[in-house]
Amino acid sequence: MNSDAVFDCLVLGLGPAGSSFLRLAPPSLRLAALSAPPGPLGKPCGGLLSPDAQAQLARQGLNLPKELLVSPQIFAVHTLDLGSGRGRHYQRSYVNMDRARFDAWLLSLVPERVQRFQGRAQQIRRLENGLFQVEYRNARAEMGRLWARRLVGADGAASLVRSSLFPGRQARGFASIQQWFPQAQSTPFYACIFDAETSPACSWAVSKDGMLLFGGAFPQSGCRARFERQKQKLLALGWELSQPRHTQACRVLCPASPRDFCLGGGDAFLLGEAAGFISPSSLEGISWALRSAEALARAFSQADPLDAYARATLGLRLELLAKWGKRPFMYHPLLRDLVLRSGLSSLSLLETPR
Repeated sequence: MNSDAVFDCLVLGLGPAGSSFLRLAPPSLRLAALSAPPGPLGKPCGGLLSPDAQAQLARQGLNLPKELLVSPQIFAVHTLDLGSGRGRHYQRSYVNMDRARFDAWLLSLVPERVQRFQGRAQQIRRLENGLFQVEYRNARAEMGRLWARRLVGADGAASLVRSSLFPGRQARGFASIQQWFPQAQSTPFYACIFDAETSPACSWAVSKDGMLLFGGAFPQSGCRARFERQKQKLLALGWELSQPRHTQACRVLCPASPRDFCLGGGDAFLLGEAAGFISPSSLEGISWALRSAEALARAFSQADPLDAYARATLGLRLELLAKWGKRPFMYHPLLRDLVLRSGLSSLSLLETPR
């Protein structure tokens, strides 16, 4: 190969983490990105932009275009425990948006100097000369190769970069499944659902432009059967979940210890969920993708990028481990029931006069 075929840095994945890194990376670098063609609906996600993600967008000087917003904007979450049948409403300040359009907007901000390739990475190798070689298959089933001096894995929970280059550093994860339903309910809503019988994690339901998204995180063994079993319980409560229009699925991480984080090594770096940056309590990942992308982009201006990245993300890792401390109050059935019984910080909703 000639030197013109070698990039300074190749990024795998163009979600919020990869797109943000490419936008913020030093302009002196010759950059390339490889990503699979995006689906029309994006990845399974409730599409709610958290206050932390809003703050990070503001920090980076970004304002959310109105075309990304969907109706309605909801100011309370209905927390429902299917085991006890108990529920409460809590105030929340999320922005209801279209997740696929959000990802496309962030991608549109990537500088034109970044060379983009579409295809699915098949194999990653570190060559004897120190370069990374990535083999990929494009939409026409043709094989291609890319070479780079540095490699950035922003390829999510099922990161090929992490599994290929750091095989002993895999983190615990769940299967995320989400379906879209026409919404017949007269009152749109946002719900957070717990059901210890089907999952140790949570599920969600969000109204979006006349559709209801219902999804959740489930143990990977028997995940679809668990999803359907939980759905049947909601059907018994009168939810309209019988005719899904779309089904999505992917892997989602849930960091539980310092070993679940992997920043990289040897000129390979991991970002966002690929590195383990996702909330273990709410499974929110956008704010952590944005924060880790900014940290790595700044680190690439330093003599030792990995050391600079590790120092810049120490606070992020400590924050995420602290969130693990919240899990018992959310996920242990007895403690969750005590919280719901107490009504602490919950809302008392008024009936609308007729």
